[in-house]
Amino acid sequence: MARRIAAGGGRARVIAADLRRADAIAALARALPARLDILVHCAGLWGDTPLGETAEPSFDDLAAVNFKAPFWLTQALLPALRRGARIVNVSSVAARTGVARRSLYGATKAALDAYTRSWALELAPRGIRVNAVAPGYVLTRMTASHFADAAVKTRALARHPFGRFTRAAEVAAAVLFLCSPASAGITGQILNVSGGFVI
Repeated sequence: MARRIAAGGGRARVIAADLRRADAIAALARALPARLDILVHCAGLWGDTPLGETAEPSFDDLAAVNFKAPFWLTQALLPALRRGARIVNVSSVAARTGVARRSLYGATKAALDAYTRSWALELAPRGIRVNAVAPGYVLTRMTASHFADAAVKTRALARHPFGRFTRAAEVAAAVLFLCSPASAGITGQILNVSGGFVI
């Protein structure tokens, strides 16, 4: 991605961080610029956590990356966020629809939705807008193993009115919209970007 940005005339810097670790989150916050206009929480883990079969390390990893890291990173970056900055959380339709064997994933995304609404109120005095996008199924490296099962893929597609999964570029476009002046009147909202999955 950094190479694509550079090829388009922009500048990018890649900073790796293990968001399961508090010290890595703190180091990431220190490595970022002193003044920030946009913060997008898009890192996430997605996996099976069925009742009766889930071990504590799996629970802890999902909770740490999807739920704890956005809170601690946002808190650490508060001094750097300019007046009028934008925060976008990448949530999921799983926050409000049941997904068998993935209750923890849905719970962590529901927490992001709660952050979105509460932070929007809390940061409004600084002119900071906070919103979220909630994709449905998107074909990515993270979901590839899930859709390797043809039956699972067919069932999921049947819930999409367009007969196809949402594209990653469509999710990115929604994030861009929420970061742009075109959405200046929008805060505290969760924008469904699922191709009608939850209609």
